[in-house]
Amino acid sequence: MSETESFVMSELETFIDEREWNQFHTPENLAKSISIEAAELLECFQWDSNGDKSFVLEELADVLTYCYLMASKFGVSPNSIILAKLDKTRVKYPKDTSRGRSTKYDRL
Repeated sequence: MSETESFVMSELETFIDEREWNQFHTPENLAKSISIEAAELLECFQWDSNGDKSFVLEELADVLTYCYLMASKFGVSPNSIILAKLDKTRVKYPKDTSRGRSTKYDRL
């Protein structure tokens, strides 16, 4: 875990501990919260395809917060799981066949 990632996790854990909210942060509840906050992020673009940057960043922070908490519940670093998934995605979407295309991997 990077120094910055460790600092962010420490701040989140302190915030949660001070409020005794960890009891509510089951994987199921965190997954629900991620989905709810992602919908609120999408709502920023409901009537304006550009979105209001300040609102977008607020909602993005909420999504990332719950994602970090979920990763912590499973004892993994968010950066490490992103990099591991990127390795798999590189295989599914080879640069030579997917460059400039939004086609799903099974149709390339």
